[in-house]
Amino acid sequence: MRRLQERFRRFMNHPAPANSRYKPTGYEHAANCYTHAFLIVPAIVGSALLHRLSDDRWEKITAWMYGVGLCALFIVSTVFHIISWKKSHLRTMEHCFHMCDRMMIYVFIAASYAPWLNLRELGPLASHMRWFIWLMAAGGTVYVFLYHERYKIVELFFYLAMGFSPALVVTSMNDTDGLQEVAWGGLIYCVGVIFFKSDGVIPFAHAIWHLFVATAAAVHYYAIWKYLYRSPAEIIRHL
Repeated sequence: MRRLQERFRRFMNHPAPANSRYKPTGYEHAANCYTHAFLIVPAIVGSALLHRLSDDRWEKITAWMYGVGLCALFIVSTVFHIISWKKSHLRTMEHCFHMCDRMMIYVFIAASYAPWLNLRELGPLASHMRWFIWLMAAGGTVYVFLYHERYKIVELFFYLAMGFSPALVVTSMNDTDGLQEVAWGGLIYCVGVIFFKSDGVIPFAHAIWHLFVATAAAVHYYAIWKYLYRSPAEIIRHL
């Protein structure tokens, strides 16, 4: 194991000290940029498609909510990694975009659940999750603003709690079409967290995390497109 680590040492740095940021190598910086930059255009096209398939105003609003969260995640992440790689001397700007990058995770989680919470019929108690998840996203944003990089385990716990709490509501819906894909996407995110916390241990760990995010987002997008925006009659007609 030690010999293998020495072989990959040029591709990664040592793990970051407690409550400090990891400093990627040049190779890792490039991988971090490209793994999300290449997803910006597909995210924009996919969001526009959902808006085009919308049948009423509420579906269009929901498509915008989901689309903005999806596109903003990849755009902000890419900009942050570019600044961190090429403009690292701009410390204030880098710090600002790093905070935005972390905040966007909360927004993206809320946006990913929005189509299911907005377009599926929910019970009287479950319907409160439609606004409560955005309240959680706002709380996470405030937490990042106040305690950025100070309590990493707490931050990770908030991400996971926000990801799992709405799932309890979504799985209770009478119409369960698409929930299998939602579960698979959630599982992919959870496995990816292993790499999210493995900088300095696994080469290109953060870039691999980006790939898990891209895969899970694609699974969730497919479910939203197929079960919430594309009618069964249309699917049969195009088979």
